[in-house]
Amino acid sequence: MYDFNNIYQPKTIEEALKMKSEHPEALILAGGSDILIQVRDGKLAGCDVINIQPLNELRGICVEDNGSILIRPLTSFSHITKNPIIEKFLPALGFAVDQIGGPQIRNIGTIGGNICNGVTSADSASTLKAYDAVLEIASVDGIRLLPYADFSKGPGKVDLKGNEILTGIRVPKESYENTYGEYMKYSVRRAMDIATLGCSVNVRLTDDKKSIDRVRIAYGVAGPTPMRVPTAEKLGNGKVITEQLITDIAEAALTDVKPRTSWRASKEFRMQLIKELCKRSLRTSIKKAGGTI
Repeated sequence: MYDFNNIYQPKTIEEALKMKSEHPEALILAGGSDILIQVRDGKLAGCDVINIQPLNELRGICVEDNGSILIRPLTSFSHITKNPIIEKFLPALGFAVDQIGGPQIRNIGTIGGNICNGVTSADSASTLKAYDAVLEIASVDGIRLLPYADFSKGPGKVDLKGNEILTGIRVPKESYENTYGEYMKYSVRRAMDIATLGCSVNVRLTDDKKSIDRVRIAYGVAGPTPMRVPTAEKLGNGKVITEQLITDIAEAALTDVKPRTSWRASKEFRMQLIKELCKRSLRTSIKKAGGTI
């Protein structure tokens, strides 16, 4: 049995927002793959929850009129991986969320819950940051748009007020058009394990495929929150593709990261992973984009 105090069951988004306004301390129950475990373990025993799982308006993926890809937060990992829009325009994201847990977890876990938890190891987080995702956050007072880059406030902390609910994740057209990416994850086990380190890279090459027009690099578990590495990105933008450039970019990535030692890995090992996964992801992304090294 799960120890809840109150369970609120909204039938519409409007009802959910009203309930969140009236009960700001209530937790949002989406897929439940994280929150239910914490309730069962006693960490969240006696909490209030607002169950938004039945709200189909918060589920699905589409391309909007301006070309942005809109992912609703209740979309499960499995549906993201298999969605034709994701497969065509954001396959790196589909691959990233396919690394989460096992099939059962991917069937119930949601992308909204994954990023709202605020954990640095979230497999979707680094790819969404690398693609400059923008979050749609709603309350009874209206909707605000927030760059995902500004959402993380610390370990397990995000910029989500007590009366707000995440209602959309957008990837702008200019962030994915003619862009090719790769996500790589290192973990102790190959299945159902939290990332020791994750790296997401995407590149857009010049028309002649000889230079990097733009590169984006983001990491999970390289610091207290998912993070981009602007020093490395700036170094790579506009440069002719060479093996030395890839090495230099990977070295520059160390400037912005803040890994720590934990029971999963030492800081020194994570620093090595930061360089190595960056190089591998860059090479793969460049090849996908039609470039050669």
